[in-house]
Amino acid sequence: MLWLLRHDEMTLLGRGSVSREVHGLYFRWYVTLTQGGFPADDPRWQYPPGAGPVLLSPALLSPPLPPLTHVEYFDAFVALTLAADALVAIALVRAARRPGRRLHGAALWIAGLPLLLHIPLARYDVQTTALGVFALLALSRSTRACGAFAAAGALVKVWPALTLLGTPRGRTTREAWTAAAVSAGALLLVLALAFEHPFSFLRQQGARGVQIESLGGTALALARRAGWPGEVRYQFGAMEFTGPYVSAVAAVSLLLTAAAFGLLLLWRLRARRWTDATPYDAALCAVLLFTVTSRVISPQYMVWLLGLAAVCLTSRHTTQRPVAALLAAAAAVSALAYPVLYAQVTACTWTGCLVMLVRNGLLTAAAVLSFRRLWRSSRPPSPTPPHIG
Repeated sequence: MLWLLRHDEMTLLGRGSVSREVHGLYFRWYVTLTQGGFPADDPRWQYPPGAGPVLLSPALLSPPLPPLTHVEYFDAFVALTLAADALVAIALVRAARRPGRRLHGAALWIAGLPLLLHIPLARYDVQTTALGVFALLALSRSTRACGAFAAAGALVKVWPALTLLGTPRGRTTREAWTAAAVSAGALLLVLALAFEHPFSFLRQQGARGVQIESLGGTALALARRAGWPGEVRYQFGAMEFTGPYVSAVAAVSLLLTAAAFGLLLLWRLRARRWTDATPYDAALCAVLLFTVTSRVISPQYMVWLLGLAAVCLTSRHTTQRPVAALLAAAAAVSALAYPVLYAQVTACTWTGCLVMLVRNGLLTAAAVLSFRRLWRSSRPPSPTPPHIG
């Protein structure tokens, strides 16, 4: 992955587009954050305030003055991402040492992450995933630590809050959710006092359209091949569709997300059987459902799913083994979609449409299978009929 990052200018690797996110965008945000405010006027700033400290963290590897140059910032950012990667691997290996646990999770993380080429090293999703992984793995030892990690992750990229969905009912849920609420409140207060415009991301997030790599984007790409007059345009930090019916597709995506939330709530209310793997399986299922129904499915989202699948595979009781296999395949296809064949995807050629159809088909199949297996595993066992004879 480091070798690929060093050769990022190659045509097959996106001609520098992967590393440019850190060199350009993250560094500009870093400069703004060092001045005491969030980049409120930048439409590409769509992240909760917890992302600020993550983007400022490369300064920890340099003297206090002067501020980092963009090259120094890039090197420090990658170093910290590698450190987070190593911490996740270590946590998964340590979890495998407990009774009834396996090393399969660590193997998936270590072997699966490079399927995304060098993208994980040039995004801060590894750091976010680390918080989600730590939250799940801490649950069996400290519910308060679980809630604190989940809260910290949620303030960086929202989705780690879903790691609390599968906590067993009763005291465990109360303690974990209370710890998360208290931690989130305290962190928000600190960030609001330290930076200006901490909630500016809400305005930008609500204005997003349909990204070309989303499920709705795949439908629009196929429609474009059939004569639909829409176009692909760079806006809000992503390539999105514009034109007739795009708003309708975005609305359908939001309705599907609401339906996914309803299904997860129904599962939570009707679940009667918990194993040590149920919180892990529920977290993966929830994030997968919300990812598939989202208007945006960026390639780095696969980092989240691989991390959660790795946690599931640490337990012998997980129901998500086939889901993890589908996600590994989807990660490999994602690397084809971006950066290898991204020009084909943005041009909506048949090749680009096929790649996205396969990737999103794998994700959709994984989401359906994940929920089905989670639902079945949480039902009470059928009573054994009496033996006659």
